[in-house]
Amino acid sequence: MQARTEPAWTNRWIACALPFALALLVAGCAGSGGKHSPPVEVRDASGFSITETTRVSAAARDDFEAAHRALEAGDPARAVEILRALTSEAPELTAAQINLGIALARQGELALAETALAKALEHNPNHPVARNELGIVYRRTGRFAEARKSFESALSTHPEFHPARKNLAILCDLYLADAACALEQYRLYRAVVPGDEKVGMWIADLENRIGG
Repeated sequence: MQARTEPAWTNRWIACALPFALALLVAGCAGSGGKHSPPVEVRDASGFSITETTRVSAAARDDFEAAHRALEAGDPARAVEILRALTSEAPELTAAQINLGIALARQGELALAETALAKALEHNPNHPVARNELGIVYRRTGRFAEARKSFESALSTHPEFHPARKNLAILCDLYLADAACALEQYRLYRAVVPGDEKVGMWIADLENRIGG
């Protein structure tokens, strides 16, 4: 039997996937004659995509990308520094608020991470990435019922967002002792991510335990 472990992978997945899952409509530089760059929609490997309609400057877009590079390089402090300035300039930019929450959580600043993610949800209440990340913060602070509600909220509006489904399954399995919920969610997750061998083993273990 393969033991389930603390799913630290979730923050890494989101930090890497976020720029691909979120496309920005960016305004041109001040000297561009007022013309705007065309919308760009880029999908992540799962085909999941959200388009942000917030217009930001080219400099703000560059800052967003620089912060992402800092997260990838394992430098959340630098990412926080950049994103705090960016979210002050464009507080409605959901992607930047989410990445700020991720970076703060990586530093262990969970209360501040929660605040950043809550601000993202003020502008986009149904954003599945924000809901998923907030669920992770709730789980890390021992608020398991709230974590479940947050993951389920992400899935209620975006059932195809499979990272939230896996997080919900792990929460039910490891933290809530709800084997039926865990088995159901693992099965739904495996239906869209059949190559995850660990989940297959976890399903087999649960089936043996509950006779499912």
